[in-house]
Formats: sequence, C-alpha cells, structure tokens
Amino acid sequence: MSIKQLIEGSVEIAAPPEKVWALVSDLKRMPEWSPQVRKKFVLGRTVKEGTRTFNINGQGKLRWPTTAKVIAFEPNKKLAFKIIENRSIWTYELEPTATGTRLTESRTTPNGTTKFSDFSVDKGLGGAETFEASLGTGISTTLERIKAAAEAA
Repeated sequence: MSIKQLIEGSVEIAAPPEKVWALVSDLKRMPEWSPQVRKKFVLGRTVKEGTRTFNINGQGKLRWPTTAKVIAFEPNKKLAFKIIENRSIWTYELEPTATGTRLTESRTTPNGTTKFSDFSVDKGLGGAETFEASLGTGISTTLERIKAAAEAA
C-alpha cells in the first residue's frame, strides 16, 4: 500500500490570526468544519499540548472511532494532533498576511501508518488512493468552512 507522506491545502482568510485561531483551536467545533469528523470530545477543560480527544469519524454510512493527542499548541501560529490509531499527524498553521491570515491544514505520516489502519482503509474505505483523495477534498472543505466562519460579520 502506498501512503502519501503529505496531503495539504491552504486558504487566504480576510481575518486576523487571532480570529482564525479561536476557530481552529476550539476542537469541539471540528465537526462543523471537517466533513469526516462527526463528533469530537475534548478530554479536559482546555485545549493545550497533551490534551486528548475522542473522535467519531465517518464516510458515507461507515463510522469509526479514533483518539488523538495534541502535540503542538502555539497560540495564533500552530496546532497539531496525532491520531493514535494510525500515527497520522494533522496540523493547522497560521501565517499573518497583508490582508489577514494564510491557514494551512496538512496530514502527514512521517512514520507510516499502522497495519490495522492500512487494512481498514484497503477493505473498508476503497484503498489508500481513494481514501487519500477524499482526505484532500476534506481538507479543502474544512479550510473553506473555517474561512467562511472567520470572515462572517
């Protein structure tokens, strides 16, 4: 199975980094942004490095649970979490621009994915190529939804 090391997208948002950060760092709102995240439960009162989440993801009629741990938390700059079950890392990076913020979302697999994840993607989600294409589309959708919320009055 050929797993992409990097899937990413960026969007220009006409809002300051602080406003974009308030949306991105509120992990309980992730189901509003991501077409794959159905529910996200943040374990603990505040999101910070080390915070854990329990997630229900879905594609079509399929649903599957994952857990994650926040591995980077730099206010107004960077938020990253690692999915425990497959070792993937999801990162949101904010960069100030002349007109607001460039928000980049990425999914990396620097240490590959687990055999269980590979099997599940192959048998249940149409294979790595199909699944990763859906992740790329999902990143675009997520970024556009965050942009719309940040730019709303």
